[in-house]
Amino acid sequence: MLRKMVERDRKRLKRKTHIRKVVSGTPERPRMTVTRSNRHLSIQIIDDTKGHTLASASTLEKECRSIKPTVEGAGQLGEIMGKRLLEQDIKTVVFDRNGYLYHGLVKAMADGARKAGIQF
Repeated sequence: MLRKMVERDRKRLKRKTHIRKVVSGTPERPRMTVTRSNRHLSIQIIDDTKGHTLASASTLEKECRSIKPTVEGAGQLGEIMGKRLLEQDIKTVVFDRNGYLYHGLVKAMADGARKAGIQF
């Protein structure tokens, strides 16, 4: 069991480094990175030229604490992030799936942000 988890994490980190060689955020088009665990979801918008986080949304925040780590909850979190980005006049981002496969929660977060009006 432990060996299987270690192997899964190693493969994800390998995919992550491969993706990060190409994907980078600029002030005009920042990087939107997603993180998921069994209990929580989070999204960050990062300007890699300065190394600053421009916006974030997480199920650890007080107003988002009721969101569960399900596909529906991930969609809601993506919509919240999209609204926060539109308040800052950010309309396009580069999507960084952080080594996770693009299905389930990750896809739902991306679709939620698209639904709010963000392009990537």
